Amino acid sequence: MNDVIKQLSNRKSIRQFTGENVSNEDLELIIKTAQRCPTSINGQQISLVYTRDKDKIKQIAELCGGQQQVATADVFITICVDFNRTIFAVEQAGEKHQIDKSAEGILVGAVDAGIMLNAIQIAAESLGFGTTAIGAVRNEPAAMIELLGLPAKTFPIVGTTIGVPTKEAKEAALKPRIPIDSFVFEDKYDDKKVKDGVLLYEKQMKKFRVDHNMNYLQSYCEQTANYYKNIYFRKIEENYTKQGFVFKD
Repeated sequence: MNDVIKQLSNRKSIRQFTGENVSNEDLELIIKTAQRCPTSINGQQISLVYTRDKDKIKQIAELCGGQQQVATADVFITICVDFNRTIFAVEQAGEKHQIDKSAEGILVGAVDAGIMLNAIQIAAESLGFGTTAIGAVRNEPAAMIELLGLPAKTFPIVGTTIGVPTKEAKEAALKPRIPIDSFVFEDKYDDKKVKDGVLLYEKQMKKFRVDHNMNYLQSYCEQTANYYKNIYFRKIEENYTKQGFVFKD
């Protein structure tokens, strides 16, 4: 097993940090490395806003619903879709930008932001840091947009913490994943395997909770229902539209 496979196989979210600093050199290396990740049509329609100021990180934590894991991070990076950049590029070619007026544009931004998130986290974790993806940058999008000074045709999609993990966080058990044969299929999707996998995984997570004395931990079905029974970020369309985007094909 090579180092990359080993790192990815042992990956977990880190929510407790020591308070030690991420050096400027390490942060620069993480960002420069992540910038090499792919983007749709090489449009590079992603921009990053990193934050090290502790007071500003605390503001972000509050906008994310009061998340302590955000407040205690040494660095917070917000990953934004940025069609402001591509609009200017298209204008330089004498054409009119249209992708920001389509559902496809929304998907392009979300996919590229996800790829960038993974690249940042892999780079950071390879240097010994811990990370957690923070979707709650979309909890109060108008306030995030104002705080970060984001112009029209940009939008905060997801964020990530970076920090030095505590010993306890590093040694925490890896949560199991759904059975591999209900996750990947050859040639054709298998609905029965998906549902069988959910039922088996539910049992595995309940056993994991008992084995590791994590009575507070919800099972897979419980946690998924707790989130997905509601639309938990309700200000997306309103603020996406205010930023100049259009939801249509």
